[in-house]
Formats: sequence, C-alpha cells, structure tokens
Amino acid sequence: MSLKCCHHGLAMTVACGKEFIVMVSLDMLKGCISEETLQLYLLRNMSLVHPTPLILMATTWLDMSSNEELMASDMAWTFGLLSLELLDLNSLNLSGAHNWDMMLYMIPSLKELSLSNCGLFGSFLNSSRIVSNIKHLDLGFNSLKGPILKSLARLRTLEVLDLSHNHLTGPIPTFFGNLTKLDLSFNQLSGSIPESFGKLAALTKLYLESNSLMGHIPTNIGRLVSLQAISVHSNLLNGTIPVSFRKLDKLQYLDISNNSLEGVIFEAYFANLSMLKHLDTSSNTKLTFNISHEWIPPFQLVTLRLNSCNIGNEFPQWLHNQRKLEELVLSNTSISGPLPTWLRKMPIIPFLDLSHNKLTGPLTNLPNGVNVDVFDYGLNNALFLGNNLFNESIPRSLCRRTDLRYLDISRNRLTGKIPKCLENLQRLLTMIFSSNRLSGVIPNSITLNSSLVWLQLNDNNLIGELPWESGNLGALRVLDVGDNELSGIIPASIGEKLGSLVVFRLHKNNFTGSIPRSLCKISSLQILDVAYNFLTGSIPHCLGELKAMVESSPVNLGNATLSSDKNVIQVLKGVDLEYTKTWDIVFNMDLSSNKLVGEIPVKLTALSMLIGLNLSNNHLSGMIPENIGNMTRLESLDLSGNKLTGMIPPSMAALTFLSHLNLSHNNLIGRIPTGRQLQTLTDPSIYNGNKDLCGAPLLKNCSNHKDPSSTRSKKKYEAANEPMKIWFYVDIMSGFATGFWCVIGVLLFKKHWRHKLFMFADETVDKIYVAVVVRFTKQKRGRETT
Repeated sequence: MSLKCCHHGLAMTVACGKEFIVMVSLDMLKGCISEETLQLYLLRNMSLVHPTPLILMATTWLDMSSNEELMASDMAWTFGLLSLELLDLNSLNLSGAHNWDMMLYMIPSLKELSLSNCGLFGSFLNSSRIVSNIKHLDLGFNSLKGPILKSLARLRTLEVLDLSHNHLTGPIPTFFGNLTKLDLSFNQLSGSIPESFGKLAALTKLYLESNSLMGHIPTNIGRLVSLQAISVHSNLLNGTIPVSFRKLDKLQYLDISNNSLEGVIFEAYFANLSMLKHLDTSSNTKLTFNISHEWIPPFQLVTLRLNSCNIGNEFPQWLHNQRKLEELVLSNTSISGPLPTWLRKMPIIPFLDLSHNKLTGPLTNLPNGVNVDVFDYGLNNALFLGNNLFNESIPRSLCRRTDLRYLDISRNRLTGKIPKCLENLQRLLTMIFSSNRLSGVIPNSITLNSSLVWLQLNDNNLIGELPWESGNLGALRVLDVGDNELSGIIPASIGEKLGSLVVFRLHKNNFTGSIPRSLCKISSLQILDVAYNFLTGSIPHCLGELKAMVESSPVNLGNATLSSDKNVIQVLKGVDLEYTKTWDIVFNMDLSSNKLVGEIPVKLTALSMLIGLNLSNNHLSGMIPENIGNMTRLESLDLSGNKLTGMIPPSMAALTFLSHLNLSHNNLIGRIPTGRQLQTLTDPSIYNGNKDLCGAPLLKNCSNHKDPSSTRSKKKYEAANEPMKIWFYVDIMSGFATGFWCVIGVLLFKKHWRHKLFMFADETVDKIYVAVVVRFTKQKRGRETT
C-alpha cells in the first residue's frame, strides 16, 4: 500500500492480520498537544473501543503540519510512537519544547522528521546521538545556532538535510553518505566549500547561498553528475569558475551571483548544459563573458541574469534563439549602441531589465513578438530601461504591454508627449518617466489608473495643470511632478483624491494660489515639497497636524517596491540630495521660495518627526516660535530671506541633531543662543543680514549691547505702572486743592478769623524786618572797627 498524507483531520487504519498500518493527519487541531490530546483525537475519529496502546504503537505516519495555533511544551508524548517513520510538525509552535531533539534518538523507527518554522532556538542538537536510519531531516526556518555536528554529517543513511534560515556558524563539515539534497542557505557559515562534496555522487540539489563562505568553488564539482541545482550566491567566493561545470549535463539551475569571482567564461563552459533553464552570474564585476557571435546555445533559458558583469559592448548576439525567456537582466553591463532589429521579433519578455547602460536609438526594437505566457499577468512583470541614452518618442506599442506592473524609462533623452493610450496599463503599480525631455500636458488617462502607487514625471518639460480633479488615484503613495513648467492652482480636493500620499513633490514649477487646507487630511504625508513656485497666502496652521510627521509609522508600498531605481530628490542641508533606499525614512517640509506671508504657525513645532524644515525666501513675519526646540529630530532648518523679528528662541539649543542652520537676512535681534550643537555651527554667514544680533560666531560682542530682553521687560513694567503714577498725582493734587479751598472758605465766612490772620501776618513781617535790619547793622559796625 502506498502511504499518502490524510487531510481534514481524518484518520485511516488498514488491518493486516494482527498489525495495523496507521496514517494520521491532525491538521485541524488547535491548542496544546499532549499524549492525552492525541489519544482523545484518535479515539473520536477511529471509533475503536480501546485504541490508545495499539494506535500509539502502530502509528507510522503522523502529519500535524500547518497548525499554527497548535503548540507543545514537552515532546515526551512522541517517545511512545515506536513504529513512527514519518513525523511532520512543520509550523507548530515548539518554542517551549526543550526536549525536541530527543525525538532523534527516542523514536527508533524514525526516518523522516520535519520541524521547519517551529520556533526552535538555542544550540543546534544538544546530543550527538541520532537514530542511524534517519533519511530526511528538516530543521529550516528556526533560530538554531552553533556549529553543524560532525556526527550528523557522517550519517550514511541521510538523504535530505535542510538547515536553512538559522544562525549556524563555523565551517561546513565533511559529508558522507547518499545525500540527494543539502540546504545550508541563509546561515552564518564560514570557511570554504569542502572538496569532499565531490564525493556526493547522488546529490541533486545544493544550496549554500547567503553565508560567509570564502575561497574557490571546488574544482571537482564536475563529479556531481546528478546535480540539477546549485546556488552559492551572496558569499565571499573568489577565483575562477571551474571548467568542470560543463560536465554537469543534468544541471538546470545555476546561481553564483553576488561573489567576487573572476576570469573569462567561454561557450565551452556550457557545451553540455542542454537542460539549463536558470543562469545567474550577476554582481561578479571581474567576471567576463567572451562568447562568439555565431554560438548557438544548446539550452533554452527561462531566466538569465548577467547584470554587473562584463559581457562586451554589444547586445549579446547569442540571445537571438532564446525563445522561452521570462526574465532577462543585463543592467550595468556597459552594452552600448541601438537595440538589434532581431530583438523586436523575439517573444515579449515579461521581466526585462536593460537599465544603466549606454543604449541609444528608439524603443521600437523592444521584444514585441507573441508570447502566450506573458499574459498570465505575473506579479513581477516589468520593463526597466532607465539610465540609458534612448531617444525619440515613447512608442505606442508600449501600450500593448497590459501585463506590466513596473515601467521605468527614466533618465534617457526621450521626447514628445506622454501617450494617452497608457490608460490601457491598468495593472501598473510603478510609472517612472523622470529626467527626460517629454513635453505637452499630463494626459488625464494616467489619473484613471486605480492601481498606480508610484508616479514620477519630474524633470521634464511638461506644461498645463494637474489633472487630478476627475482622476482615480486613491492608491497613489508617491507623486513627483517637480522640475517642470506646470501651472495653475493646487487642486483644493487633493486631500480627498490623493489621500494615501507619502511623498508630494511639486518642486520648481509655476503653481499659483494658496496651499490648500485639504493637504492636512493626508495623514500619511511625510515629504511635502512645493518649493520654487508662486504660492501666496499664509501657511495653513493645520499642517502641524500631519500625523506621519508627528509620529512614526512604516511606509507600505505593497508590491510597488520591486524597482531598484526608486529615488526621491530633496533639498536638505542646503544641497540637493537623492534618496534611494532610505527615502522612506525622510521627513521633510519644503515651502521655500514662494510668496507666503504671515507668521510661522506655532503648530508646526509639533512635527517632531521632521528632519528638514525649509521656509526660506518668503515674506514671513513675526517671531520664530518659542518651542521650536520640540522638533528634536531636525537636522536642517532654513528660515532665511524672510521678515522675522524678535530674538532667536533659547529652545533652539535643544536641537542636538541640527547640522545645517540658516537664519540670515531677517530682522532678528539679541544674543545668539548657545548649546552643544549650535556651537558647532561656526559659519557667521548663517546669521548675516540681522544687524542687531550679537554673540558667537559673530564678531559683535554682546557686552556693550543693551539686552533687548531687559529693555523690553522694563518697558513692559513701566507701561503696566503708568496708570498707577497718574492716579498718584491726581490724588496729591486733589488733596492740596481740597485743603486750600477749605482754608480760604473759612476766612471768607469768618470776619474775626480773617482780622486775626492779617494782624498775625503783619506782626510776623515786622519781626522779620527788624531782625534783618539789626543783623545787618551789627555786621556793618564790625567791619568798620576792624
């Protein structure tokens, strides 16, 4: 009887005399598995009166894989399965089962054990005791560490060993036996590839990629006559490729990319590889192909990647008979000249990358033949032609590639208008047409693509207005139409139409009107660049509520991340910076070189994620917000060329990441704040045009400079006390007037008092007169006697 895995939780038993052959699939179980759980499940599904001892002893095949909600903290329940030959626990949670490795010597009949993606961690196999009849061992996609046991490598019964995607270290041991598949990929293995591999005559698949292996590829690799697939990419291998590769006549898959291999490859290397379908030698910059123009390969490739290799200056002539290509990557190979005319007759290649070369001429010779398979609409169908010298217009034949998901023709010399028929490319995720010489208006048809995630039309000669009012670009994350001649206003409905934007760049165009408040509704916006336009009005206060600039959240571009040439250009730290792989961690707001008025909104200081803020060359007035120090991630701040007044806030000293500051040409006053980071900004020109500023790095000393803050405080104190002074003098004058008129009133109405007062006054005057005369006479006599 042939054994096959049962599904949907069903159990099967076949009676053979007094013995039972039992196969069990438990792919519907949830919770914690134990011996009691297993017994109860078998009892319910097999309807046996006394099943437990018999079933546990007779079970030969137990498949509990793909139960992600099932877990076990103790594997002792498996030790009683004495007849078990196959145990598949893939994707079970065994992170708490510290005795999992005991299954390798406590189940004597075990031949196949699969524990991939089970959350295993710690040292690899605590015991060197392993049952001698094990044939298949899969421990991939775990977190095991340490070296590979030599005792495991010596098992002569072992046929399949998968230890991939762990943290294994040390050298690869010498393997013996009848291995047919060995997968040690995605670890941290070091040393060289053992020469003993040449003895594994039964080996069909060898995967050693993504380690730290060094040295040469063994010269006796040609002895592996059964080899169908070999992958050693992303290591540190050097030296030449062994000529013995040509003996591997069963080889279908060869990947030696991302190493430091060198030497010259001739057609003789491939003379006997008639079954080869996948060839990847990419990113070996010292590897050179010297292939005759007349050579006709014995194989029909499906995938060919030669990027960053030396393949000559001409487009490879030997490709003209490759009719089954689904992926062709020749980027960065220094090929030049026009595309050959025979290429146009080739079947459409779903994934074609010819970027970063010196190809010239029109795009009309792209593969355009019938390819039934291309319209299976694969997820990665792409055309990358960027960074070449292609010219003339975009051919309408491109509109027939309705399978495309990624289209990049940037950085060429293409002219003419953008074809309206591009609306046919409804599956397109990425459209990059930047840095060409395209003219005319942006066709409204582009805005009808509801799948589009990334749209770059920047650095062209496009004119007209943004056609987003009637569009359907709700999925768009990146919109860059900067460096064109676009005009009109920014549509008021942009916040509703493009509500998922992460990057919004209108840099250096001719837009007028105000900044629409609807931009504030785009919670995912982290790069806003409308610099170098003719925008008027004030800065909307609600821009300080842009969620992505306040708190970090990961950027999700879905499948639109395939292209390696995605870039966003931003002016930061006073220079144009091109961000490629790190653009998604850039948070920048650039409203510079417009005609904006009013004060800097205090709410902007809540944008704590910003690394760049540029409001320069506008007509902004008022003071710099006091709490600008809350923008702790700022690396670049440019407020120059405005009409700002008042002092530089002391909180600016808290900007510890600030490496570029420009406050020049304003009306700022007072002492320049000091701080650990501010003191590193020693260029005095960043404060030019503020005649009342003082302190380092300016030569103007603040000691003879009246502190505007104290003067301002004194004026405020005097202004506050002015009403009190007025009332003080009013009280004095009113009191004096009251007393004076009281005395005068009494004298007017009391005649007797009035006479007495005048008599007293006369007598007093007489006495003073007599006293003065007597004093004067005595002094005169004294001088005469002398």
